[in-house]
Amino acid sequence: MIRSTKTKSSRLPPIKGRLAAGTAPLHESNTWADMPTPAIDLETKAHPRPARFASVAHSAHGAPATVALFAFLTAASSLNLEDVYGSWVLWGAVAATSAILGCLIAAAGIRPRLRLWAQLASLGLSQFIIGPVLTLNETTLAHVLPTTRTLAQGFVDTFGSFKYVISVTPPLGASGGALMALWTVNLWMGFLACSAALSAHRLSIYLSVLPIFADLAACALLGTRTGTAASLRGILITASLILWLCIKLNFFEKRRGISTGIILLTAAALAIVGPLLIPSYRFTLRDRYDPPLDPYQFTSPLSGMRSYVKYHKKDTLLTVTGLPAGTPVRLAVMDRFDGNVWNLSDSKDALDSSDYRHVGSRISDGDETGTRFRATFVVKPGLNERWLPLAGSANYVGFTHDNDSRNFYYNRSTHSAIYASGLSEEQQYTETGVLAPEPTPSQISKAQAISTSQPKTTDVPQSAGKLATALAGRQATGGKSAQKLAEGLKTNGWFSHGLTGDYPSLPGHGNYRIEAMMGDGGSMVGDSEQYASAMSMMARELGLPARVVLGFIPKDKDGEIDKSRTKGLGKDARTEFTGNDIEAWVEINLKGYGWTAFYPTPKETKTPDKNQNLTPPNPRQLVRQPPVPLTDPLYDKMQAREQSGANGDDAGTDAMNPVLARTLAIAKNVIVYGSPVWIILLICLLIVALKTVQIAVMRRRGSPARRVDAGWTAVAMMARQSGLRLPRHPRGAGQADSRWPAHTRQGC
Repeated sequence: MIRSTKTKSSRLPPIKGRLAAGTAPLHESNTWADMPTPAIDLETKAHPRPARFASVAHSAHGAPATVALFAFLTAASSLNLEDVYGSWVLWGAVAATSAILGCLIAAAGIRPRLRLWAQLASLGLSQFIIGPVLTLNETTLAHVLPTTRTLAQGFVDTFGSFKYVISVTPPLGASGGALMALWTVNLWMGFLACSAALSAHRLSIYLSVLPIFADLAACALLGTRTGTAASLRGILITASLILWLCIKLNFFEKRRGISTGIILLTAAALAIVGPLLIPSYRFTLRDRYDPPLDPYQFTSPLSGMRSYVKYHKKDTLLTVTGLPAGTPVRLAVMDRFDGNVWNLSDSKDALDSSDYRHVGSRISDGDETGTRFRATFVVKPGLNERWLPLAGSANYVGFTHDNDSRNFYYNRSTHSAIYASGLSEEQQYTETGVLAPEPTPSQISKAQAISTSQPKTTDVPQSAGKLATALAGRQATGGKSAQKLAEGLKTNGWFSHGLTGDYPSLPGHGNYRIEAMMGDGGSMVGDSEQYASAMSMMARELGLPARVVLGFIPKDKDGEIDKSRTKGLGKDARTEFTGNDIEAWVEINLKGYGWTAFYPTPKETKTPDKNQNLTPPNPRQLVRQPPVPLTDPLYDKMQAREQSGANGDDAGTDAMNPVLARTLAIAKNVIVYGSPVWIILLICLLIVALKTVQIAVMRRRGSPARRVDAGWTAVAMMARQSGLRLPRHPRGAGQADSRWPAHTRQGC
């Protein structure tokens, strides 16, 4: 029995209801369990006029319509990512599935038994198992069962896919786990929006529009400048939300039809005219994100050219199937000369040769004119480079494993690529591209050069400018000047790799080496490394836009392109490139033809005799530094990364334990990229913890009457959270108190 205490009627717990008329009086046990009929009958009204943030009737009957509406709105909000993935099928499958799944998990909360923990478990299952199976389907068993690779990559892509989406040039397709970004956004935004929409609280219903607009904003930031039906989609989503709110909150009144129509027309006019009054530029993250790749950190590709001839002259380094006969394969393009080596533009200059970016499944739309091809490349032992061999202008590059695409960077201006982690033996990939038509010598001679922004060459030897003026200084067109430069070097020069048994020829292509080859008292002997470097310097001195290209060409014994090196026809055409096929050439930007190739290297059979002295009889005495004795290629100067202390010790930070460094890096990535997920989970756990503490305090603090009061308050609160509509005034409490026997009122 509860000890009787005197309390005022106002302190009694607000019993939300009234005693049913005709109910039997309480028995002597003073318990509700002994009453023949329920003692409390909840009040209802047919059409109450709710307060601003009062509860509204919760009906499971209308839940399917709400779930369907918010699944549609969530999927429509992510439509801006369709052109990012480049496929309606891919986008539709992932967007619709994730939105429907998120809304169904939210609808499960209508049943108290499935609320919270069951929902959190369902969200985890959807995020880390169902999502990876759908978006990383190539890693599953029979396209249904997840593997350890599916689960591991799915967890990583849950957080890392957002960075991948904004760093790779669209379209992405399904490569690199990019679809996990769409799955994550739609799953969680759909769950939050539908959970609020199915709530019994008016404030939650108002807040249900926020996740939809957050989905719109997130997908706009992750998308492109153009988007897909952006204006129409925004109007449709906004109008649907307004209409749904009016129906849900009983805002429609028949007598206000005219005013409602005026408001709708005004809103439509503002929605249509408003966007026309603001700038059309769309802010996207991909326009503000600078990928971390810095090609300037790599050694000059041209410096390692002679090592291929020295160590792999007869070894097959690359096989290509399906490439038209006689097609060159390029490795790297260089347009910056610092006096020592040719290299890529410094990335801080943001010029053509350093503009390497992540690309998706399709590099370009393939609208270029020329010969189309589809070729398969296989890397052989010895080609351990970061420069990925490609031909022509690539429209698509596909790898055997999707993860390989994360290391793939492509330069649209130079049509060259970098594989950041380095090529491996027997690595295979496929390129679909276009070979531009080659202009004839007559067409080249009539073409003018195009003004092109390029890094300024520094420390160019004076002999390069003098010889350029003598060979091509009075030509009418840039194309004719380029032809004269190539012909002059090819006619007057001699060929030698400078290897054992060859005529002496130093490696390198810097200012000293070119001055020794073209200056007074020198001998014009070298290979394509020196001749391509010399012609590019000479062309720059004449004001022509020039760059050096390193690659493979199918050579004959003279070093000329030989189509007979290709065996087979069409798709079965097969070309094998050896270390001796490495070549450097020059490209000049000509109007109407783009970057046109010139080969200034003399025939490889045009070699001087060992005992032949090519030095002029009366050479000009020049004070020069002795040549650097080189057995390996000349490497580019590396930028200083750390400063040294005054005592000579390394001033850099001490090396961290690699295991600890790796652990900290993983933790940092999880914290940064996983913030949308773990913040939501943290909020849910915080709410559960507060509820648990509140109930524990209510059970253990206060007098018995206060505990009974707190218990009834908790019951009423749980009833409201379950969707029951209870009156918020104490009238029901007063009616119940008046029907209660006088001798028991004080005890309760």
